[in-house]
Amino acid sequence: MKSTGNTILITGGGSGIGRELALRFAAQGNKVIVAGRRRDALDEVAAAAPGISVAVLDIADAAAIPAFAEQLVRDHPELNVVIHNAGIMVAEDLSGDFLTTAEATVATNLLGPIRLTSALLPHLRARANAAIVTVSSGLAFVPLAATPTYSATKAAIHSWSQSLRHRLAGDGIEVIELAPPGVQTDLMPGHAADPNMMPLDAFMDETIALFARQPTPAEITVERVGILRNAERNGQFDQVFAMLNGAR
Repeated sequence: MKSTGNTILITGGGSGIGRELALRFAAQGNKVIVAGRRRDALDEVAAAAPGISVAVLDIADAAAIPAFAEQLVRDHPELNVVIHNAGIMVAEDLSGDFLTTAEATVATNLLGPIRLTSALLPHLRARANAAIVTVSSGLAFVPLAATPTYSATKAAIHSWSQSLRHRLAGDGIEVIELAPPGVQTDLMPGHAADPNMMPLDAFMDETIALFARQPTPAEITVERVGILRNAERNGQFDQVFAMLNGAR
């Protein structure tokens, strides 16, 4: 992936990792479109740096995606990079009615990226230096039992990214997976102030440095997420799962 001269769509760009990706990529000389549900949050990001524009989208709304994609391509015909960052993470109480939470998580974290990729793929196939960036999680590799559907959607995104990368290689479209550890953002209540989470600035510094490597790694994994990413391949899955979730 080129470091500069791109036109990049970032879903979930109004806060957290998406917001910081927008600011970092804009500072490198890229045009950035931040998308999300809250126009006020998007406008705040756009006001923080030149080169950022906004587009309102609820990624969980299947009916809205085709029209959104058509308008996006009309407004930004040079679009060549899509970063699927939008996501929700909610603890599930399995003693109660957790189905609504589970379905919303699947719609946002898994079906949203698939639907938006389907809508934009014909355009991306015609663009030089095209790239699709998915955002999974360290929990794709060792699940957090308190958020079973979130962890499952991120495991699915990892698998989908691998297949997409293989299928699109002949089209010249890079598929890059960003797999964060726990980061100090507002993804879940308390995360932003949790000292056990990786500071957002430190995560972004390491992440942007990895994006700058040529060729760009197929997986963007900061050092801190390695314990989760490599647990199974190192024969340590059970130990890491117990460390993350506690013994039963």
